[in-house]
Amino acid sequence: MPGRMSRGKIGRMTAFDVRPITEEERRSTFDLLRRALHRPRATDGFWARVGVSWPAAHKFGAFEAGSPIGIVSAYDTEIAVSGGRTLPVAAVEGVGVRADRTRRGVLSAMMAAQLADFVARGLPLAVLHASEPTIYGRFGYGSAALGKILRVTRPAARLHERVATGGEVRLLTPEEAVKEIPGLYRRIGLHRPGMIGRPERWWPMAHDRHVNADDGHQVAVHSGPDGDDGFVVYATIGSRSVDAPDRGAVLDVHDLHAAGPAARAALWRFLLSVDLVSEVRARHRPVDEPLAVMLTDHRHAATVAVEDDLWLRPVDVAAALAARTYRAAGPVVLAVTDRLLPANTGHYEVGPDGARRTDAAAELALDVDTLGMLYLGQWAATTLAEVGRIDVRDAAALGRADELFTTTAAPWCGTAF
Repeated sequence: MPGRMSRGKIGRMTAFDVRPITEEERRSTFDLLRRALHRPRATDGFWARVGVSWPAAHKFGAFEAGSPIGIVSAYDTEIAVSGGRTLPVAAVEGVGVRADRTRRGVLSAMMAAQLADFVARGLPLAVLHASEPTIYGRFGYGSAALGKILRVTRPAARLHERVATGGEVRLLTPEEAVKEIPGLYRRIGLHRPGMIGRPERWWPMAHDRHVNADDGHQVAVHSGPDGDDGFVVYATIGSRSVDAPDRGAVLDVHDLHAAGPAARAALWRFLLSVDLVSEVRARHRPVDEPLAVMLTDHRHAATVAVEDDLWLRPVDVAAALAARTYRAAGPVVLAVTDRLLPANTGHYEVGPDGARRTDAAAELALDVDTLGMLYLGQWAATTLAEVGRIDVRDAAALGRADELFTTTAAPWCGTAF
């Protein structure tokens, strides 16, 4: 682990230590993070509800004179990759530096300590959601999955009569939602590349506090022939104004997962049937979710924006490449450069039979963050080469790489952390 370090800016020096935090430092580092994200300190009541989601394990803090000035955090879970396999992954969350200590090397030192920890523990991948996308490329993370923001106008939008739904939808009480939804998420499973598991510590902060609070969140579950197979968590937001006194509420979809198309369609049918609603909004939905063509008039479902969703960092390139499957095409030799984890730097042959290190000449050369963009299948190698992210040494390899890495379903995470 890094020891005492010094960094300076404009002649001023900041001496700090980077080390794992202790149990006694959990709340002070949590408050530091909230201040860095422009949120108030946690009240005693809030901390009592969500503190279990902020354990000391896998957190590195930067400390100056014993006080925290920075924090990076992660938790261990699993991620789905092409072919249906799941891999261990570090989900990076809670990254922040005190406002008066930014741009002095604090973040770089903490991220280096965190990466060293991932390597030591044998994790092949790390993922995160980026609050500021320009930050994480220099640490080897690439934008690996996108999500779209949907806006559906009501009451005009309705599902086409030929869209199969069936089953029943029921609303849960907050107590039922806290008890039932974790098991339902596990039963639905990680069926797309990029989806991640939700360990026990995830739920109090990211789910329970929303459905237990008096802030308008509701939870609905779909039941099909084999039992519960989908759920949606949504909030009701008032939108009336002086100029629009009769305007209906907005349903803000927070979390929607289903085991198949029929359950997904039934949940959307339910959302579009709620009375006194003028609009349904949903953020970070799969880019290939076909809601528009499920409607009688596709114009009532608009994609407002497409955003970066999941960022991915190969920690062990050989293990990560070997773990996923590839489509039928001739092998391609990649030259990967990893400046922070030089053990990853080397040549890798990727083909339908798997991936392995090789001494063969490289056909395509890329940095590890670009490999992160390619890994789940979101971006085509041809596209990345066109914008200069891939150095092409054999043009014929681009088409083969496009076919090898593509996936049937667009990658999607679907879990906030």
